[in-house]
Amino acid sequence: DKLIATPDMMPKVAKLGRVLGPRGLMPNPKAGTVTTDIPGTVKDFKGGKVEYRLDKSGNLHVLVGRADFKPESLLENLKAIQVSVDANKPPGSKGAYWKSCYVCTTMGPSVKVNLNSLQAMKEA
Repeated sequence: DKLIATPDMMPKVAKLGRVLGPRGLMPNPKAGTVTTDIPGTVKDFKGGKVEYRLDKSGNLHVLVGRADFKPESLLENLKAIQVSVDANKPPGSKGAYWKSCYVCTTMGPSVKVNLNSLQAMKEA
């Protein structure tokens, strides 16, 4: 779920901040959800645009797919995320940027991903 707003509506949406904020739905210009081009933004998000951020510990949490996706689709999405993170890492970061990678369902156990195999895999 996403909430997209125009800049002129933000003062009215801000009153709902206590409800929207904890759910991660508050529109944010940095995330691209405050825009004057509503149809284009809706099209982008429906087309699969994904935003990712790090938590306070430096862990990346991002949606890779759904439980009903084919394994090939999940692997393709995971590889696309890995390529995107590698391409957008801060220029000042040194050393190994990836320490470990785990995949899990929302409330299920996690499965460790072999990073060397993922990084060596060619993009589809």
